[in-house]
Amino acid sequence: MRLPLALETISFGGGTPTALSTEQLRTLTETFHRVFNLRELREWSIEANPGSVSRKKAAMLRESGINRVSLGVQSWDNDLLHLLGREHGARQAEESFRTLRSAGFANINIDLMFALPGQMEAQWRASLEKTIALWPEHISAYSLTYEEGTDFLARRERGEFHALEDEEAEFFEIGIETLERGGYEQYEISNFARPGFRSLHNQAYWRGANYLGLGPSAFSTVQFQRWQNVADHREYARRITAGERPVAAVEELSHAMKRTEQIALGLRTRDGIPAAIARIECAQPLIDTGLIACSGERLVLTRAGKLVADSITEELL
Repeated sequence: MRLPLALETISFGGGTPTALSTEQLRTLTETFHRVFNLRELREWSIEANPGSVSRKKAAMLRESGINRVSLGVQSWDNDLLHLLGREHGARQAEESFRTLRSAGFANINIDLMFALPGQMEAQWRASLEKTIALWPEHISAYSLTYEEGTDFLARRERGEFHALEDEEAEFFEIGIETLERGGYEQYEISNFARPGFRSLHNQAYWRGANYLGLGPSAFSTVQFQRWQNVADHREYARRITAGERPVAAVEELSHAMKRTEQIALGLRTRDGIPAAIARIECAQPLIDTGLIACSGERLVLTRAGKLVADSITEELL
């Protein structure tokens, strides 16, 4: 049975899909072709761990129709990779990148992290320069976040790590300057692309397009309704096998909620947001202080504004 819905983009991940065997991945991709209408598919991206990329697996993924890979390098410094608990080393990450290139992938993203505990400016600059030298089509650069329930948060609370906002802002600015000088356009706060290689899937999400999430805990949003699948993988599998919907919770979105998301997501992008959806009495002081700028009928963050994007979003809501 093939569903009539025509997909434009697919993002295969998070998690680590490449941890699956080549045959398991082949089964999954063949199922996508069998179930979904992929005639209008423009971008099919998969997240890959540098420690689980092989020539055989890379070739199979390319043959399956996947045309973009996001490689979770995080850093080219082995000490920092060890700190992050990553199983791969810098040399293996480079070998994985070259393996993907050899398999025919002409659209590769490299993920990098900055403001790591103990990370020196020289280490961050070296990771940026190493990445640019490989010349991937896309680079995502994120600061480390201390999320609830993680070992990093527990260690910070014990005083082992310190999160310094000034240091994070400095690393962020170094990243922008280095990547732009290297030929990459910052089209979203954390995302940089060579001309013609902006992520289509991410852009659709930031615009508020409809999307379907498959798998445990996955979210879906269609028009003014959002739902989340059950988190337990066993229960998810049971419901799917029984022909039941695996939905755990449904949320009805109001126009006000949609506006909030449009501002929060759109303001992060290079294109900004329509000025009409922001309260002008709130926007004008931000314009006067140089944190946002008017570009036609749109509001966009300035370089200074990007450093405090979350605070600006709150002011405009």
